[in-house]
Amino acid sequence: MSQDSLRSGAEVNSKEHQIPEDPRIRFAAEQAQLAWVRTALSLMGFGFVVDRFGLFLRALEAEGKGTLPSHTTSVSFWIGITFIILGVVINVVSAVEHFFVVERINKGEPPIVRKWPMGTAVSILLAVIGAGMTTYLIIIGR
Repeated sequence: MSQDSLRSGAEVNSKEHQIPEDPRIRFAAEQAQLAWVRTALSLMGFGFVVDRFGLFLRALEAEGKGTLPSHTTSVSFWIGITFIILGVVINVVSAVEHFFVVERINKGEPPIVRKWPMGTAVSILLAVIGAGMTTYLIIIGR
């Protein structure tokens, strides 16, 4: 069997005719997984900071009034929780996706390119959250 037929995706029954696996494919899959882990950790940390900053602002407001801070849940709490949950979901989805990519690599199959990559979905979701936060800030700023 010629190299051209191997490159074109023709079936190979014999182990001696298979093209050796390119280790860069595994490294790229691992690198993508680690990038998603960093993204998820950043979102979870940002969510925590947003929530704690809201608590800090309530404490400052209460100090100015000479009262104790209220224990009501504010919008910053829900925004912070949303970012934390988004980070957790991204971590889980990226782990599952990485598992399936590695399974396909182990079988000698190429990774599947999704119609909606996770990066696009996360970008759209963050844009929606950002638009909601902007709208909230405009409304309370009046």
